[in-house]
Amino acid sequence: MKTVQMTLDDELVDAVDAVVKKLHTTRSAFTRKALRDAMEDIRMKQLEEKHKAGYQRKPVPTSEFDDWESEQQWPE
Repeated sequence: MKTVQMTLDDELVDAVDAVVKKLHTTRSAFTRKALRDAMEDIRMKQLEEKHKAGYQRKPVPTSEFDDWESEQQWPE
């Protein structure tokens, strides 16, 4: 592991300190998890954009899912 120095607003540090105390963890562990979660969010957004671009390049024909229409059950 590497040690990384960061500059944060006092209010943010106070808020993090309050949360880590309640969670019985450390600033470092909390920050690692927050960064991992943020990286995963970015990865998912990139995959969603890639998926969306694929459908824009090659849209699904309107008849693509017609075979499943008879399988749907709608509540009355």
